[in-house]
Amino acid sequence: MAYTTINKSTEHFNTKLYTGTGSSHAITGVGFQPDWVWIKSRSLSNEDHKLHDSVRGTNGGYYESLRSNSDVASDVVTDGSADNTGMSAIGSDGFTVVSNGSHNQSSATYASWNWKAGGGQGSSNTDGSINTTHTSVNTTAGFSISTYTGNATAGATIGHGLGTTPSMIMVKNRSATGSWRVYHKSLGANYLIQLNLNGAALDNTTWNDTAPTSSVFTINSTSDVNASGNEFVAYCFAEKTGYSKFGSYVGNANADATFIYTGFKPAFVMIKNTEASEHWRIYDNKRDPFNHMFRNLKPNENSAENTTDNASEEIDFVSNGIKIRSNSQQLNGSGQNLIYMAFGQSLVGSNNVPCTAR
Repeated sequence: MAYTTINKSTEHFNTKLYTGTGSSHAITGVGFQPDWVWIKSRSLSNEDHKLHDSVRGTNGGYYESLRSNSDVASDVVTDGSADNTGMSAIGSDGFTVVSNGSHNQSSATYASWNWKAGGGQGSSNTDGSINTTHTSVNTTAGFSISTYTGNATAGATIGHGLGTTPSMIMVKNRSATGSWRVYHKSLGANYLIQLNLNGAALDNTTWNDTAPTSSVFTINSTSDVNASGNEFVAYCFAEKTGYSKFGSYVGNANADATFIYTGFKPAFVMIKNTEASEHWRIYDNKRDPFNHMFRNLKPNENSAENTTDNASEEIDFVSNGIKIRSNSQQLNGSGQNLIYMAFGQSLVGSNNVPCTAR
């Protein structure tokens, strides 16, 4: 049995569901002051995923947003309205949204996924050849948010502040159009996968073919991660026993499919087939509190939540991992490699408590 040093996972990650009101709406019950807030309408099609964080902060009184399903630059307020942003405040137990379809349309339903970094914008990190503008770090939970300015130099390094090697890194150009570039330890530094697209992993030099270290990650000169003078944000994740897991599995196209050991009962799982043009998928324990779980949202699409229970979408969250219940290529393609990121459900106890205690 694995043990964890994190007493209560909901002090670091939590899913919060809410219903829109059509007017300024304070969402509470997150359980902490979130530093990264990812919002998606469950009921509305054609509404983008919106990602906000405390490090990029506000512009025009509203939090700058990015879209996981798009390569566009950051949405900022330039005309005095909040139509492009939608989040006006971060509080000690949640956040406040204003009236628009992507955040708060009356009677529409929403999911928000919330992570805690270091609180606020943090400070500059000087570990790399490019100093970060701000880095906010939660070393306990293995999560950091950094902003930096590109210099178009291949082999440039960025300090992430985690103190341990990240398992997954997401980078987005805030200043210009450019795909989300994702590093995952199961693919290695010679490959990337793109969060805003459904494509397979690519053999690419984005990470300068250099594995990240306990202090920095390395980037090439490509404009999506290092255009000269452009502003970027990086989200870095390190694996923590009993709380988070980043790995891969090989599909077998069998409905009684792969079991993925995480060492905890998951609260959030994101899965992507790296060898086929299949959508990313997010499952969580709030939208689907019971097995089989089938209500998923797709980070690379603005579509509404899947609400049809069918075998091609099903997984189970079990006490110590994930059981794939689908024989479809999207979750279980025969002989194909699939990657995942997972965060665990809450535990309460002293340090070094069993992480399967549910």
